[in-house]
Amino acid sequence: MLKKKTVGAGLALVASTVLIAGCDGWLGETGGEVDITAMSAEELADYLVLETGSYRLEQEAQEGGSARDRMTQDGIQAACSLEGDPDAETAGNVIAMARESYEAPPGGARLGNWRRGAELARSGYGYRVGHRNDDHGQREPGGNCYACHQMDPAEELYGTLGPSLAGYGATRGNDSAVVNYVHQVVSNPHQYFPCTQMPRFGRNNFLTEEQIAHIMAYLLDPASPVNQ
Repeated sequence: MLKKKTVGAGLALVASTVLIAGCDGWLGETGGEVDITAMSAEELADYLVLETGSYRLEQEAQEGGSARDRMTQDGIQAACSLEGDPDAETAGNVIAMARESYEAPPGGARLGNWRRGAELARSGYGYRVGHRNDDHGQREPGGNCYACHQMDPAEELYGTLGPSLAGYGATRGNDSAVVNYVHQVVSNPHQYFPCTQMPRFGRNNFLTEEQIAHIMAYLLDPASPVNQ
């Protein structure tokens, strides 16, 4: 249980037992006095994850490795751990790292089935760590594209973190240059947008090459509702 007392102008949590709600219910336990009001948001997150035992860092992650491994930054993540936009030197280094790690698909980038792509673009399923891991054997992970982009103009719910992609194929076409460019952006967008918040779907194996081909078809195929 939590006991609280007033300390100056703030509220301190005093815990002989502090319980943190986790994936399986009440998991972590610490002792002593902990004043979480004195912590920044980052410090509080580190405290809850690393010190309270409420997050199982050794849990196996679905892409391989453990939950702890997810917290280990690679070169791009380390370079992009900054406030605001990167300076010119940082941006150049990030672009170089992204292009060095990019791998074109065997036989070149291609378009798949836009109907499958529509399903993948709407689905945010996959790769969650918790007491009930997503079963990739029964349902394939999705790209969750609508969390950040408008795509089908008739879709009512979409995020605005990324630009609208409505009419993308109708405007740009779908020749080999466009298909290759879109594949590079979906696989590792830092090649063109250094320190973007867009995931590296191909580079980090969140989507297979087949899934990327389907999403590209949803974006570029003239028959796709995105381009109507």
